[in-house]
Amino acid sequence: MLVPKNTVIGFIGTGVMGKSMAGQLLKAGYPLVVYSRTKGKAAELLENGAEWAETPKAVAEKANVVFTIVGYPSDVEDIYLGENGLIPNGKAGSYYIDMTTSSPSLAKTIFEAAKTKGIQAIDAPVSGGDVGAREATLSIMVGGEEGAFKAVKPLFELIGNNIVYQGKAGAGQHTKMSNQIAIASNMIGVCEAIIYAEKAGLDPENVLKSISTGAAGSWSLSNLAPRMLKGNFEPGFYIKHFIKDMKIALAEAERMDMQVPGLSLARSLYEQLAEKGEENSGTQALYKYWKNE
Repeated sequence: MLVPKNTVIGFIGTGVMGKSMAGQLLKAGYPLVVYSRTKGKAAELLENGAEWAETPKAVAEKANVVFTIVGYPSDVEDIYLGENGLIPNGKAGSYYIDMTTSSPSLAKTIFEAAKTKGIQAIDAPVSGGDVGAREATLSIMVGGEEGAFKAVKPLFELIGNNIVYQGKAGAGQHTKMSNQIAIASNMIGVCEAIIYAEKAGLDPENVLKSISTGAAGSWSLSNLAPRMLKGNFEPGFYIKHFIKDMKIALAEAERMDMQVPGLSLARSLYEQLAEKGEENSGTQALYKYWKNE
């Protein structure tokens, strides 16, 4: 059983979400070793007792469970498969859990490479944004061997409350693609609804009271529309990372010979925002597409 006395947790990636997720594990009493490309982002964790590692290799040498949540599939590939990465330097019996939204095919490659070293690799992307990470209410979508999932599930329960095993390696990432496809079109609808209310001369905050709890209700409508109205475009989830996710989903859909017009339109709108310098804004900045017309 993975209890604090016999488990050292490594955590790679202490950004908007990772910092809060790692903090939940540290608060539960687990020894924590952290690595991030920018050490300053781990400062709060280090002040609270986490240990710093200079490389993913150093994390692999010290920890028997490692969580990762980084930016892009290329980062995941380097962290797991690079010369100074986790798998070449890992210990048999370890569990490696990638919570980055990444490529399903890469998740399968990592799973197979880990297996040759006696390591269990799990793909477990999350949804819920910065709020879910802070409040430990993330939705966690899991792919990998079911036995490995059961072993680490108590750790998942420290950072999320909707934890579903989806199937073999890559299944977690495919599930996250379904999640991102649903969000992409929904965000267009949320923004259009708010802009419409404003142009109709209504109080949009009052409109939200009516529509957010009815059939139109969604997480984005309840959590991100209020930020739009306050002019708060700080990232709970970066536009640049959402574009990355949509590109992965579009590639997977093309592989399955599937048309995804809603997703294609959302990517086009977000790419136009990124070209105007909004790539580091939160996804709710899609509102600016209409406001800046």
